[in-house]
Amino acid sequence: MQININEILEILPHRYPFILIDRVTELKENESISVIKNVTINEPFFQGHFPGNPVFPGVLMLEAMAQATGVLAFKSNPDFQKGSLYLFVCIDKARFKRQVIPGDTMEITATLLKKARNMWKFSAEIHVDGELACAASLMGAITSR
Repeated sequence: MQININEILEILPHRYPFILIDRVTELKENESISVIKNVTINEPFFQGHFPGNPVFPGVLMLEAMAQATGVLAFKSNPDFQKGSLYLFVCIDKARFKRQVIPGDTMEITATLLKKARNMWKFSAEIHVDGELACAASLMGAITSR
């Protein structure tokens, strides 16, 4: 299943400049998701991170992975009410292996490891040109707003 930006915006509450995923290229409910984020020089944080040497912030890589897991969680459980909120609650084993710069395409993948009631645990990675840029274990929780 593929999902375009308009559908992503129906699922996630994030908006510019904080929506950090552009397109879902593959989604297997209750299993995994693959997402694309096109990195452009127009991103507002590049003005200060870092002038003359723009680098995509590591904390935003983690947020992009969390947004991808939120889409997977919502699409995997149709019982979630419209208006429910997916909260990023835990990061473990985060590792940054490569800088991400303007012009790169981040290929984000996440695999569901475990779910219990409203808690979801994932393994996630970001690759650029086939090279690992970031990896982490993430947890999220779905709650009412």
